[in-house]
Amino acid sequence: MSARDEILRAVRDAVGSARRPVDVPPVTRPEREGDVELFAERVADYRATVVRCAPDGVVAALAEALPEGASVVVPDGLPYAVPGAVRDDALTATDLDAVTAVVTTATVAIATTGTIVLSHGPGEGRRVLTLVPDLHVCVVRADQVVDDVPAAVRRLDPGRPTTWISGPSATSDIELNRVEGVHGPRTLHVVLVG
Repeated sequence: MSARDEILRAVRDAVGSARRPVDVPPVTRPEREGDVELFAERVADYRATVVRCAPDGVVAALAEALPEGASVVVPDGLPYAVPGAVRDDALTATDLDAVTAVVTTATVAIATTGTIVLSHGPGEGRRVLTLVPDLHVCVVRADQVVDDVPAAVRRLDPGRPTTWISGPSATSDIELNRVEGVHGPRTLHVVLVG
């Protein structure tokens, strides 16, 4: 008998004689509101811009985040006015490539990782909308910031597509030279409300 056969026999014997598996209840942790300061710090660590404002200052913060004369697209359901912006009406990737910026909201944000999660509902738009323009301006409310990934997942609808954003798109080549904007927006600007 080979060593492999001996090991497999031992495993079969052990499994066959094992008692009924013990039911272990899932560990549930109470969802805690995330540390907004930590979220802002982690997002900034990714070379993204973070601007804090009060709820009545969002429109002004958006205007300040967008370059003068920029072409801007917004998804249906965006609750903020963005002067001069066009609504996404199934723009093609080629159309979006000619756009300077996109403004969206988010579903949830994670403090410990500095990650923003979009589930592409109202105000968040289609996935291509958030990946093609060079500048993504994302509005995140303080009450959307949770502590960790499990808390974020509990807020998501498993039937919806999601995009997880941790800073501007970046990659490194074999010599570890950082290149931004290869797989998505080169610049991420977060307007943190509250």
